[in-house]
Amino acid sequence: MIAELKLTAAERRARLESRVATHCVPPSIQPFKIAVPTKSSSTKSPARLNVHFSEAAGLRHLHVGGSAIQSAMHIDAPDDLALAYTRAMMAGLLFCPDPRDIVLIGLGGGSLAKWIYRNLPRAHTAALEVDIRVVSAAHRMFHLPLGKKRLRVIVGDGADYVHSNPGRADMIFLDAFVNHRQAPSIRTADFYRSARMALKRDGVLIINFMSDDPGLRAYVNRLALAFRGRIACLRAVGEDNLIVFAFADDPGVITPSSLVGRAIALQRQHGLEFRAFAERMRSPHQIRIGGRALMTERELARFQRLAL
Repeated sequence: MIAELKLTAAERRARLESRVATHCVPPSIQPFKIAVPTKSSSTKSPARLNVHFSEAAGLRHLHVGGSAIQSAMHIDAPDDLALAYTRAMMAGLLFCPDPRDIVLIGLGGGSLAKWIYRNLPRAHTAALEVDIRVVSAAHRMFHLPLGKKRLRVIVGDGADYVHSNPGRADMIFLDAFVNHRQAPSIRTADFYRSARMALKRDGVLIINFMSDDPGLRAYVNRLALAFRGRIACLRAVGEDNLIVFAFADDPGVITPSSLVGRAIALQRQHGLEFRAFAERMRSPHQIRIGGRALMTERELARFQRLAL
């Protein structure tokens, strides 16, 4: 069941700051931690997860359920995308440069939500997060805007939301982890089918995977089946993240030369390294994980034939 926060801006701010004040200590004290019972976004069964923060080298980090970094923010530039993988996820604009309706599954510190709000003024964003403490932290500790018409924060399960909202999204960003592992409910065949149905005709699903996840090949195969082989991949520089793009309809031929014109325009407009994103975009059979291809050409062709 999804419960959207339908309070006035002042009421929401008071409630969120009250919750954060209960669990968080000032950022000048390290480490700062929240440790109370919550529910897992994947199984909806009780779990005890720590939500805590750390600071180093001018960055503030969010950790959920362990030491893995869930989100990072430049303290002196809170709206910038501090992590390479978050910038790589914005390569989805190469395929959908002017989105109007965006869904974010997994809020974290709100890095993507903030960047989209500041840089895509025509976009309306629904950001899904199951843990109210993470929402509170994003507003209080990571400067996520509060009470904005173009940015709705919904406390609820992203898989439920996607299933209930077919044909409404230009872009869906999937970045929901608990201590380095993606939530189980958002890596199933059923979820990927629902995500395809939730996209508009030219929509794109953008997923952050960890390249060392032992289930990666199984997830990408399920994704390729749901999207009829219409997928592309981008490695995040210097990180273990693999960003996968899945297209509701045929995106045409994807090569650096086919993307370079749009990449140059986007780089001038937004400042991110879109030219490099275009040059590093690959088919899944060109991505090597653990010494072998993520997917063979024959496997990819089999999925693509399903679209004929």
